[in-house]
Amino acid sequence: MGEATAAGRFVFDFPDSDAALALTGAGQKTLHHLEAITGASFVMRGLQLVVGGSPAQLERATGLVELLRPIWEEGQVVSVVDLQVAISAIDKGHREAHAELSEQVLASNKRGNLLRPRTLNQKAYVEAMELNDLTFALGPAGTGKTFLAAVLAVRMLSQRKVERLVLTRPAVEAGERLGFLPGDLQQKVDPYLRPLYDALHLLLGLEKTNALLEKGIIEVAPLAYMRGRTLDEAFVILDEAQNTTSAQMRMVLTRLGERSRMVVTGDVTQVDLPKGQRSGLVEASEILSCVKGVAVCRLTSKDIVRHPLVQRVVDAYSRIDSQ
Repeated sequence: MGEATAAGRFVFDFPDSDAALALTGAGQKTLHHLEAITGASFVMRGLQLVVGGSPAQLERATGLVELLRPIWEEGQVVSVVDLQVAISAIDKGHREAHAELSEQVLASNKRGNLLRPRTLNQKAYVEAMELNDLTFALGPAGTGKTFLAAVLAVRMLSQRKVERLVLTRPAVEAGERLGFLPGDLQQKVDPYLRPLYDALHLLLGLEKTNALLEKGIIEVAPLAYMRGRTLDEAFVILDEAQNTTSAQMRMVLTRLGERSRMVVTGDVTQVDLPKGQRSGLVEASEILSCVKGVAVCRLTSKDIVRHPLVQRVVDAYSRIDSQ
């Protein structure tokens, strides 16, 4: 709990050292960010955090720490991204909506960290995937498009709501012609599918992921191998869909079978198709936006949850693209 003390000071009590470290960060690095964001002072005294400043600074600083309480109180590390998203919610009057993020725990990874949507747009994206059979997620790198889809897919698999996961993406760099690459099929396509493997390893661990791959419960394959199939009782993720042609997109969307759902993700600013060829993702998201059972979610640079520099890089390139 926290309490007001002398004028211009407020004290937060931590339940244990894990919670204290989760908020303060290694070498109190997170506290330094808190000071920079709010202008208030933050001083640790044992398991107490003393916040000082003017009334306006104190209100903003204590509101920020309180909004982050569900994270640090559980011993989950508060990141710079968490700080930025929370202070933005406070400044825009979205405090209550942001507080609901902490209630939406999707899963825990192999390290025991709780996985939640970290921005309001991510929350809306998760809800869209839960409610619709087909969801498009468009946005820049680092916004959690693929990872959140993988989290939901693994959760639905564990709950037996689907019987298998199918993860696919176009191998545009090889023109979908993989024969000249060395090795068997898996070795040929691995470089293109590595981001999907990374998400599975974080969620399930290497050993369990490999076991499910061997049993065919998880299938990771290039888009070209989806033709002619019907995917029943499956959670299908089509990643990097900005690099699909119109024909490829139509082909994969019509693979959806009974009791299945599909999530299609991509960044329309990073299309690698030949010049003049329209992205199947752009076309499909426009054509199907009003179709019942289909959701189109648009994430922005404000939803980037990687290193804060990534957001600034994306914004810089966006300014150039708009000129």
